[in-house]
Amino acid sequence: MADLSFPPGFVFGAGTAAFQIEGATAADGRGPSIWDTFCAEPGRVAGGDTGEPACEHYRRWPQDVELLRRLGVDSYRFSVAWPRVRPTGSGAVNRAGLDFYERLVDGLLAAGIEPALTLYHWDLPQELEDGGGWRARDTAHRFAEYAAVVAGALADRVPRWTTLNEPWCSAFLGYGNGVHAPGVRSGTPALAAAHHLLLGHGLALEALRAAGVREAGISLNLDHVSPADPDSPADAAAALRARTQRNLVWTEPLLRGRHPASEADTWGELIGRQDFRRDGDLAVIAAPMDFLGVNYYTPATVRAAPYAEPDPSLRDATDNRFAHVRDPRARHTAMDWAVVPDTLRELLVGLRDEYGAALPPLYVTENGSAEDDLPGPDGTVRDTDRIAYLDGHLRAVAGALAAGVDVRGYYLWSLLDNFEWSYGYGKRFGAVHVDYATQRRTPKSSFAWYRELISRHRASS
Repeated sequence: MADLSFPPGFVFGAGTAAFQIEGATAADGRGPSIWDTFCAEPGRVAGGDTGEPACEHYRRWPQDVELLRRLGVDSYRFSVAWPRVRPTGSGAVNRAGLDFYERLVDGLLAAGIEPALTLYHWDLPQELEDGGGWRARDTAHRFAEYAAVVAGALADRVPRWTTLNEPWCSAFLGYGNGVHAPGVRSGTPALAAAHHLLLGHGLALEALRAAGVREAGISLNLDHVSPADPDSPADAAAALRARTQRNLVWTEPLLRGRHPASEADTWGELIGRQDFRRDGDLAVIAAPMDFLGVNYYTPATVRAAPYAEPDPSLRDATDNRFAHVRDPRARHTAMDWAVVPDTLRELLVGLRDEYGAALPPLYVTENGSAEDDLPGPDGTVRDTDRIAYLDGHLRAVAGALAAGVDVRGYYLWSLLDNFEWSYGYGKRFGAVHVDYATQRRTPKSSFAWYRELISRHRASS
């Protein structure tokens, strides 16, 4: 660790998301979200798990703030549950929901921790989904209204705001192949959802600026994509289609105010009907941001493949004539994700090289690994694989900084073991082990490792 250094002012943080940790899904006026509905449908989530009890963070937040204080982080990235603040997605504000986040923010500030707030981490109010969800343009406008409500309450105390977390998951897992809430499998409607998410980001950015927010941006889960055979033109074309679906559909509108030139080859007939796009949308979407958040876990290696569904009327938006190839040389996490840390450096440098002056400062807003770590006989959790993962990826960030990339901070995912979406409670990403039956929190070895890294950084700055 002694040779791992970062510039003065570099932000070290940890992150969580509301639905994954809060529990209390029907408490104090909170309305149902698409994830509450999704979890209630048999077979959707492993083990039949739901957002209850999660980590009971809604009741136990002071304990979790104390963990953050002990960890020594500069910043805590959390998300606000839209249905806790506006239970139906629009209309009346639930004061009890806003009060919860005010207490959390004040508790963080009292502990010397900078709050970093994400407005949307996938928990769309169910009533908005009943009206079409992100497939409907109206949802983008309701999102901007919600952003204004939260900013009106917290802009004076929260310096860094993220509009959307991983819109790729919302659009293509939620409305494309249907493995996330709301569980819709579709083609063109998923592309409409992607566009409306971007529009919602742009409209929310306007609302945040009007409220006086100091820093605002978006967090994208961008892929480092490589062709399985670098000498194969077919694999190179497949890799471009994969980059288009995962990266360019977001970065081109946000940073260049245009749609990717490769979208026609990527989506074929699905992109032909574009009535969800309107004049002026790209100008709203491409409004300058103060930062771009990059969420990164694993690289993607792809080869050319035929359509899984030949009939475009039945094809979903993730069926783009490429297939993933498993890397036999790499260690794989409990999610079966390959661990190749230097690809994060390559991704960050590649963003700088591709977008130049159009690229705002970067934060790595999520990075971490799910491991099969449980308490040993003495009660300790020795998660050495996670430590190796974090060490490798932080070295990749340091390498990007050395190459001149403007990276301002790094947020470990996650502070706590939590509800891992369609995997239920079976996957653990936390630096703190959570016994869901007792809600006992046990810091793992990675907690101590990260705390020591932060302490060394402060001592050397």
